[in-house]
Amino acid sequence: MPDRLLGSVLLLVAAATVLRDWFAVPGAAPIAALLTLAFLIVALPKASASRRTFMAIGAVLALLAFATRKDAIPLILDGLGQGAFIATFFIALATLRTPAATSPAIARCGEYLASQPPGKRYLALTSGGHLFSLILNYGAIQLLGGLTESITAKERDPVLREIRNRRMLLAIQRGFCASLCWSPLAFAMAISTSVVPGSSWSGAAIFAIFNAALLTFVGWALDTIVKPKYSGPRPRVVPIGNWRDLKPLLLLLVVIFSGVGLLELLTGLRIVSVVMVFVPLVAIAWLYIEARESPAPLRETGTRLTTILFTEIPAYRSEMVLLVMAGIIGSLGSDLAVPLIETAGIDPSGLPPALVIGSLVWIIPLLGQLGMNPILAVSLFAPLLPTPEAMGVSPAAVICAITAGWSLAGATSPFTATTMLIGRLGHTTALEVGVRWNRQFFLFAALCLTASVLLIMALAPA
Repeated sequence: MPDRLLGSVLLLVAAATVLRDWFAVPGAAPIAALLTLAFLIVALPKASASRRTFMAIGAVLALLAFATRKDAIPLILDGLGQGAFIATFFIALATLRTPAATSPAIARCGEYLASQPPGKRYLALTSGGHLFSLILNYGAIQLLGGLTESITAKERDPVLREIRNRRMLLAIQRGFCASLCWSPLAFAMAISTSVVPGSSWSGAAIFAIFNAALLTFVGWALDTIVKPKYSGPRPRVVPIGNWRDLKPLLLLLVVIFSGVGLLELLTGLRIVSVVMVFVPLVAIAWLYIEARESPAPLRETGTRLTTILFTEIPAYRSEMVLLVMAGIIGSLGSDLAVPLIETAGIDPSGLPPALVIGSLVWIIPLLGQLGMNPILAVSLFAPLLPTPEAMGVSPAAVICAITAGWSLAGATSPFTATTMLIGRLGHTTALEVGVRWNRQFFLFAALCLTASVLLIMALAPA
């Protein structure tokens, strides 16, 4: 019953958010905000101590708003509205993750990428980690990481097994992080375009894709140049399957990205609003295609969809509480901080635009080392920055700087899901993965991305 209740509340949150963003229905915004509060209340009894700490911080900020601001209620509703957007975006992605994770065709694609010979393995896995993350999010690391673990486990030499496992896992992780630079299905782009005035995914996409390619190149170059030395004979590797196994994944990505991009241009809506509706429709169509061989395809599709909504999505309650509260705390915290900054006489608009843009690449991952989730960091600090118009730069430059920093935080912060998953699969700690395994990668990638965002700032029309 608690899972069904939680699923029902989340479904109502998503419905109210879609009505708010797509149709500007009067009253939808406060209803979405209040339903988000209801979700947090329902999730509270089973929340972990760390999640309850986040809830407590949000409650303290709400009390401070009531004590110091006359517009406390609108500020709190805005914060809860940001939480509603994050919850709805998460639900949309989760509907696609389930059919993708259980698809035999997707599994075959993963096996083909994970079983490539040494000369092709890094590029195959980092490209696979990138492509899979577009539909599976963190599930890409679990899927490909699990496959690589099973493949390397067959290696008898423990030294070679450790070397192969580490390089393969880093390729997957860095491919995932590269997708954060540009993917409209990633929280990095979704949150960034929601807090940077005048920004859009289509406006930043071409530059952000260049950053993703740059990040991929840095990872491949480092793997090639500083790879561990092994003096023993290397076993012959025979790939499982062939390149045709990639076709279902590529077809799915073409359908999603062409559909999302076209709808953004036709409707004028934010890309995240389009994703909220289009991705679940793709997921439902996928479920129906898989159910066509059953005696009652529509009934089978409905059954699987019901399982997703009322069993599988509520199982992500811990992650959702963290993400929703990060958005709420960031939104409410930044609103409360603005007058304090003005009172203190601090004027960020006086800073050189190049310093503001370039520093974002470094600040976000450094805050990640202190345990600050990128959603919280960006939601909290981005609204405090001068607007792109005030700096005389393109919103695309700001978006690219934020998503670049976000991608580096994903690779290096010991507190992100990526490093935790890679640490678990690599039989080590998230601290080891983030700080030692990716130390050189962070340094070279941060320098390259800083130069890139400054170049974008100079080239992109303001």
